[in-house]
Amino acid sequence: MERIMVIGVSAGVGKSTFARRLGDNLNIEVHHLDTFYWRPGWVEAPLEDFISAQKEVVSHDKWIMEGNYSHSFNLRSELADTIIYLELPLRVCLYRAIKRWLSNLGKTRPDMAKGCNEKLDWQFIKFIISTYFPRKKEMKIKLAGLQKSDPEKVIVILKSKPDIEGYLLSMKG
Repeated sequence: MERIMVIGVSAGVGKSTFARRLGDNLNIEVHHLDTFYWRPGWVEAPLEDFISAQKEVVSHDKWIMEGNYSHSFNLRSELADTIIYLELPLRVCLYRAIKRWLSNLGKTRPDMAKGCNEKLDWQFIKFIISTYFPRKKEMKIKLAGLQKSDPEKVIVILKSKPDIEGYLLSMKG
């Protein structure tokens, strides 16, 4: 387990926190896709820059990359030896997104690009709600396809806080 993708059903599921804790446990550097995708002031990076930054990371022997970003999913999934998918209930994701916003008012999170102060608006709430169930179905299909095409790839699906905590505990070195 040296090239790890951490993905999730939604914003607020805990991808960043999980990846950070896993990275600490395994002593592997964590890369947050949001830091590659966003420029100061919430400006999207050019797609070629976003892809290039990921290519640089996956060229290394060990890495943890956290984030969904479907347009570069295959780049990461083909080279990952382990994919960890977090799926908590929608209400938990919404609660955590709101809590994260309140905890980081006026600040930029460490897993976010510089100059992107924490924000929460109705559009983002709608995005979480409208993508949750379709993404849940899509990820089930996508992960099954990956497992079928590469039976050696480790796919871990964690669907509860106790599952997540237990997994992280089992990875403590």
